[in-house]
Amino acid sequence: MTAEPAPTPFRHNRPLQGMVAWLLLLWVLTAIRPWYPRDWLLENLLVFACAALLIATYRRFAFSNLSYGLFTVFLSLHLVGAHYTYAEVPFGFWLRDALALQRNPYDRIVHFAFGLLVAVPFREILQRAAGLKPSWAGFVTVTCVLGFSGFYEGLEAATAMTVSPELGAAYLGTQGDEWDATKDMMLALAGAVLAMAGVGLRRRRRAA
Repeated sequence: MTAEPAPTPFRHNRPLQGMVAWLLLLWVLTAIRPWYPRDWLLENLLVFACAALLIATYRRFAFSNLSYGLFTVFLSLHLVGAHYTYAEVPFGFWLRDALALQRNPYDRIVHFAFGLLVAVPFREILQRAAGLKPSWAGFVTVTCVLGFSGFYEGLEAATAMTVSPELGAAYLGTQGDEWDATKDMMLALAGAVLAMAGVGLRRRRRAA
């Protein structure tokens, strides 16, 4: 396996600088008078952990700007959800009324977006760091996304019960659905399958 090329220094990576500036601006805006301040803090633990990990690993493993862009879209969706709580995002209420749904679907959209947007960075790790062939990378990526989604659902429930049990319903956003976690995982799986299907189609067109 060939050595990883040195990443472009952050000070020269204008697109990445723009993404960081956008996320910082959005984080500041969504930190202003969140609907449930304690829930907002819990929700932002994910943002802090993700940002710290990406910063710490940049020199050893820098993702492509495409992957960083996908991370940016996902984290933007998450920051908006954290400001209102996922169950009370205004856009979700509008969508519920427009489509005659029974619940605010914003959390469902974000879980689908997780699979759709994070699958490509997962695939990048598997190919560049683990050396998987493209033919296997797609299948393993989908499996990893599903596994990570299930792990996060368990971690989310444990965090809610341990850190702030009284905020459990707001933090988890189940909206009374006992199968909420399972449905969220299936949506993440569907998003990852769709993303890998798109990657596979693109590869075939290039090879043709």
